[in-house]
Amino acid sequence: MTAVVAIDGPSGAGKGTVARAIAEALRWSYVDTGAMYRAVAWKAQHEGLLLDDETAVAAVASRAELQLDSRQVAIDGHDVTTAIRTSEIDAAAARVARMPRVREVLVARQRAYADLRPVVMEGRDIGTVVFPHAAVKIYLDASPAERAQRRSQDSAHGLSKAGEIGIVAHALEHRDHSDRTRPASPLATAADAVVIDTTGVPIDAVIEQVLRIVRDRLAR
Repeated sequence: MTAVVAIDGPSGAGKGTVARAIAEALRWSYVDTGAMYRAVAWKAQHEGLLLDDETAVAAVASRAELQLDSRQVAIDGHDVTTAIRTSEIDAAAARVARMPRVREVLVARQRAYADLRPVVMEGRDIGTVVFPHAAVKIYLDASPAERAQRRSQDSAHGLSKAGEIGIVAHALEHRDHSDRTRPASPLATAADAVVIDTTGVPIDAVIEQVLRIVRDRLAR
């Protein structure tokens, strides 16, 4: 395994923006593991599969060709970069992510990425399960209200009204509960992770803080 920077946290905490920026600064590869679960959920639905059929969904995860980079997500030749950023896929990905057999397949793929090159990987179980010995572990968090506000401003969701933000907040609460209570690789903070609360902090400042931590840890 090459060097790994693990960035974990719940939805809306800023993982994606921060992880991409750190990967670019280090000139390392970037992997969004959440996009992998989203893509598998999209593909399973595209094939007309039931999302409670773990065997069938795990087979999709095993055979699918996934292409990931900081700009595009594709599965079996389908560009799903935008298609997987919807509330429907949010819910579908949460169901898929609870399946131990799917997680087993995708975790193996995630570890394989780090066999090839240094990587900044974001998700919910990177520092606890996928790479428990990662060189650097960061856990990003923010208040539920701020996370809902950020998600409501995502272009894919296109929400801005207070009532609609409330809908997003409810969806995030449901996703948080699902992630934290799933039997396989639940969302948790690694004991040796640096925890950063991004509430009210400009994203550039968060990136700068994380980059300082990463470079300090890698220099040791």
